[in-house]
Amino acid sequence: MKIRASVINYKNSNEVVLQTNDNIHSIKIPPKANGFGSSANGGELLFLSLATCYTNDIYREALKIGIKVEMVEVEVSGDFESESDPAKNITYNVKVTANADEKAINELIYQTDKKAEIQNTLRTINTVILNNAEAVSKLK
Repeated sequence: MKIRASVINYKNSNEVVLQTNDNIHSIKIPPKANGFGSSANGGELLFLSLATCYTNDIYREALKIGIKVEMVEVEVSGDFESESDPAKNITYNVKVTANADEKAINELIYQTDKKAEIQNTLRTINTVILNNAEAVSKLK
């Protein structure tokens, strides 16, 4: 599975395009009040990524074992102490409502935690590489 995300930002415009394999879609994230940048910061989107991954994975894993999930609530929190510092103390809380007994739902919750790809990505050391950079000057 190949995943891409792109942002094109200029005064009063913030275009966000997401792609998984051939599935391309966009999400609306308005620009900041001053017109430049995104109104959602990277930390918020990182934590949203964790919450979204876990939510989707609960439904995927429940389907495999025949549990009908009716609702998933995920709240992710953590700390960014200062500029350039990585996040610390990332935790998440989960509530799953399903047509199964509590023991089976708890097993689903903890097994999904072990399989959630974004959580597992952050639990390992990863290399993030700036692959290409292009500077475009408007000076003449």
